[in-house]
Amino acid sequence: MDLLGFLSRASRGLIGGIILAGLLSGGLGAALIAVIHRALVTNDRDAIWLISTFLLVAVGKVSSHYASQVMLVRLSQDSILSLCRGICGKVLAARFQKLESLGQARILATLTEDVVTLSAAVQSVPALATNLTVVAGCAVYLLWLSWQVFFVCFVMALLGIAAYRVLLARAHAAIEAAREGRDRLFGDFRILVDGVKELKLHRARREEFIRSEVDQTTGFLRMQNVAASRQYLLADAWTQILFYSLVGMLLFAAPVLSGASSETLTGYVFAALYMMTPVWSLIGSVPIFARGRVALAKIRTLDGELGDAEETFGKDGVVVADRVTIQFEGASFTYSSVVNEEDGFKLGPLNLKLESGEVIFVTGGNGSGKSTLVKLLTGLYTPQAGRILLNDALVDDSNRSFYREHFSVVFADFYLFKRLFGLEASRRGDEISAYLESLGMDHKVRVERDQFSTIALSSGQRRRLALLTAYMEDRPIYVFDEWAADQDPSYKEVFYTRLLPELKARGKCVIVVTHDDRYFSRGDRVLRLEGGQLIEPGDIDLSSSVWAPADAIAVSGV
Repeated sequence: MDLLGFLSRASRGLIGGIILAGLLSGGLGAALIAVIHRALVTNDRDAIWLISTFLLVAVGKVSSHYASQVMLVRLSQDSILSLCRGICGKVLAARFQKLESLGQARILATLTEDVVTLSAAVQSVPALATNLTVVAGCAVYLLWLSWQVFFVCFVMALLGIAAYRVLLARAHAAIEAAREGRDRLFGDFRILVDGVKELKLHRARREEFIRSEVDQTTGFLRMQNVAASRQYLLADAWTQILFYSLVGMLLFAAPVLSGASSETLTGYVFAALYMMTPVWSLIGSVPIFARGRVALAKIRTLDGELGDAEETFGKDGVVVADRVTIQFEGASFTYSSVVNEEDGFKLGPLNLKLESGEVIFVTGGNGSGKSTLVKLLTGLYTPQAGRILLNDALVDDSNRSFYREHFSVVFADFYLFKRLFGLEASRRGDEISAYLESLGMDHKVRVERDQFSTIALSSGQRRRLALLTAYMEDRPIYVFDEWAADQDPSYKEVFYTRLLPELKARGKCVIVVTHDDRYFSRGDRVLRLEGGQLIEPGDIDLSSSVWAPADAIAVSGV
C-alpha cells in the first residue's frame, strides 16, 4: 500500500516496534475472546485461574494497544512534517522558471489540499492498525474453533472482497477526477482574491466569472464527489448484506451442514458480533485512504516535476564580496519555454558591465524587458545563451545561490514579510529606528520581537518597509524595481536625493528601474530597454530630463 510504504521510509525502528506491538495486541485480543467465550459456556466462572487470566490478558491487550498507537502517532506526524519540509525545500531549490510554469494554483493546492488530505489519511493509520489486529485475532480464534466453518467464512469473504474492489475502482476514478478539478478551483480562488476590486466594479464581469468559472468547476467537483460517494455507499451496503448473510449461515445453515456443536457456533456468532465495529470502521476508512493515495500521488508528481535542486543553498563560512563587478557577455533569455508568458519575447543579447559605487537607472516602456532584466540580473532566471560573470567568475548552477546572496531587491510585485527573518532585528534596534524615522514610518510601525508591529498599511508605506528590509540586509548590490511609483513627491525626493547617494557613498552598486527621468542626473548611467534590447545613448530623448549628459549616460560594452 502506498501510504504504508510512505510511512515505512520514515523510521525502520519504529515500524519494527509497531509491528511487534500490533501482533501482540492482536494475539491478546484473540485470547481475550477465547477467555470470554470460555466463561460464557462453562460453569467455573468463579475459578481463580479464569479471573486471573482475564485480567492479565485484558491489561496486556490495553498496554500493547497503547504502545502501538503512541508509536504510530509519532511515526505519522514525523512523516507528515518531513514531507512538508521536503516540499518547501524543493520549491525553494527549484528553478524560478519551473515554478512559474507550474503555476501558483497548483503548488498551493498541493501544499494545502494534498498535504491536509494525506495528513488525515496518515492520522487514520493507528485506528486502521487497531481494527486490523482485532479482526486478525478473531480470525485466528475462529480457525481454532472449527477450520471447516472458517473455510466457508473465508470463501464468502473472498467473494465479498472481489465485488467490493470493483466498486472501489469506480470510486477511485471519480476521486482522481475531482482532485484535478481542485487545481482549477484554486486558480479560481486566486482570481477571486487578486481581482476582487475589478470584479466589484463590473457586474457583467463578476457574473460571468461566477457562471463560467466558479459554477462550472464546483459543479464538476460536486458531480465527481457524489459519484465517488455513491460507489462507496454501494460497497458499504454490499458488505452489510454479506455480513448478515454470514450470521444467518452460522445460525441456521451451519448446524445442519457441518454438525458443529452449539458451543462452537456460539463462539462464531460472538466473535462475528465482536468484529462488527472494527469491520465497519475499516470500511469507513477506505474513502479516507483512497483520497490519501491520490494526494500522495499528486505530491510525488509535483516533487518529480520540481526536479533536482538547482544548487545547494550555500555553504557555511562563504563570505559575500564587498565590491563587485558583474558582466553580461551576450546574455539572453526568451519566454518561449515559459508557460503563460508572451511567446517569442527575447531579452538580449546583452553586453553590460556593472560595478560597485555607481547608480544606474533603467528605463523603458511597458513590455520592454525591464522586469525580465531584473530577474536575469538577480539570478532568478538563467541565461539561455551567453553568460554572466561575478568578479570574472562564471555564474552557473554550482554557485548561483552564492551569486544571489549579493543582491537586496525590492521587486515591483514585492512581498513584505512581517517577521524580519535572518536579520537579527533584536540586536539592531537603534539602526531600525533610524531607518523608520528616515522613511517617515516611525509613528506607524515599531519592530517588536523581530517583527513589524503591523503591515496593514498602504501600498506605498509597505514599499517603504520593504526598502527598510533591503537596507538591513546590507548587500553589495541593490535593485529597486519601480520603487518610487506609488510614493508621495516628498518621499520620492528623499529616495533619489538622499537614500541613493548614501548607498553610492557606501560603495554599493545600485540599479533603479524607473520612469522618473527628472532624477536621471543623480545617476552615473542610464540604460534604456526597447523590445528587449539596450539602445544606444544617442537614441534617448533627454529633452525632459534635468541632468548632465556628458557624465550621466553610458552603456558599457564587454
